[in-house]
Amino acid sequence: MGASRSSGTTDALGPDEEPDEPDRADGQGGPGGPDGQGACSVPLDSGSGAGAGSGADSGAELLAALLDGMDAALCAFDAGGTVTHWNREAERILGWSAQEAVGRTGFAGWAVRRADAHEVQGRLMAAMDAPGRQVHEFALLRKDGSRVLVRTQSARVLGAGGKPAGVYCAFSEVHAQIDLERAIALSEALLEDVSWGVVLVDVDLRPTVVNAYAARALGGSRTGLLGRPLGELVVQGVEELEAALAHVLAEGAPGAPAEFWVTLRTAEGERRRCWRSGFLRLASPLTEEPVPLGVGWMFRDVTAKKLAQQEADRLRFRTGQLHRAARTVSECEDPMEAATSLLDFALAGFADHVLLDLMEGERLVRTAATPADAPGPCLLVAGGSIPVRYGPGHPALQAVERTGSVRTSAGAGAGAGGTEGAAAWAAERRWPRDAAHALSTVLRSRGRTLGVLTFLRAANRAAFERPDTAYAETVA
Repeated sequence: MGASRSSGTTDALGPDEEPDEPDRADGQGGPGGPDGQGACSVPLDSGSGAGAGSGADSGAELLAALLDGMDAALCAFDAGGTVTHWNREAERILGWSAQEAVGRTGFAGWAVRRADAHEVQGRLMAAMDAPGRQVHEFALLRKDGSRVLVRTQSARVLGAGGKPAGVYCAFSEVHAQIDLERAIALSEALLEDVSWGVVLVDVDLRPTVVNAYAARALGGSRTGLLGRPLGELVVQGVEELEAALAHVLAEGAPGAPAEFWVTLRTAEGERRRCWRSGFLRLASPLTEEPVPLGVGWMFRDVTAKKLAQQEADRLRFRTGQLHRAARTVSECEDPMEAATSLLDFALAGFADHVLLDLMEGERLVRTAATPADAPGPCLLVAGGSIPVRYGPGHPALQAVERTGSVRTSAGAGAGAGGTEGAAAWAAERRWPRDAAHALSTVLRSRGRTLGVLTFLRAANRAAFERPDTAYAETVA
């Protein structure tokens, strides 16, 4: 900061800055502001002459306003060590007003203990002989007699002809400086390669800063993701994510982390991931009213943990179903009644339809099934067993040939194309029209093949996977 050249004041406050000509302040021992509360009073050099008129007054007012508006405490000394400037932040920290501070020689006896005054003054004034800023820590005295540790940055002020005319010193309480440094260090550490993702989004919900973890999770580079809508990166689940970000902007951060299942578009294809997310609303600290700058979004990929938890829950439920089924079928006198009761228990949460085909000679005969047009229990086929006209390569026939299990889906059929294609695919295989995923497993006892058990799922459910095969074989 430098003083206005029209003010008649020579106190250039930046390091090594030379004023146009040696002037002086208003010549009074008190502050130079129009209301007696300003921070400029004594000039840094001893040149004579005074500025007058409205230009000088407005310049002094501007200088006083600039100094008093600073967030850091500031004082200045002339070449002889006399205090020439003292702003409101210095008054707030130490309790000494500008009227009490300006005009004093050094800090001895009032702002510093006399035992420390010589060392403190020497280190401060040493800045006159060195270019750039010097950083020191001192224990200063407040007006009430208590001590406060401050961190100072001091630099010389050049006068006419480039000669040192004094020193200015900006200082703040050490704990406040340390808090600031910790905040900066924390923000920098978060944006490095930590074990969770950090994304800063602006009020338009576009990424402005992305750390390395988040870039890997989103499938891009740290710079390539900036400014892009989240919808370009997230195929499914972006609406829920953007709704959460918009809510944080409007209402503030939620009280607990939230989990979002999203599908990402990557070079290897689409990936489904679960992100446990926390949010912070970012507001500008430089305004009286909080102005939102965006949202800080922190997340971790918990897909593996969630899938393991889901699998454990599924296994626990299926084990419980089989245990209840065993207790129920043990009371059945008719073996076919026991079989259909067991299938009813096994069907819950596992599939939409189940078909039981038994071997009669070389043919498979439909013996029991759930209703084809609506959910319902597994019942024996009315009117006796009916041979099933399965074509060559049918999954049920393949299960018999392999003496194992066969999984298939409508998407794997040559004629599959949308809903109509899936219905035609199911009808061709003598299954209910809503079937889109099938799992056929062979029924064996004492080295003999007794039949085939087929579970079917509709298109709105996921295809059968290896854990489902193991469960179906357990049921069989």
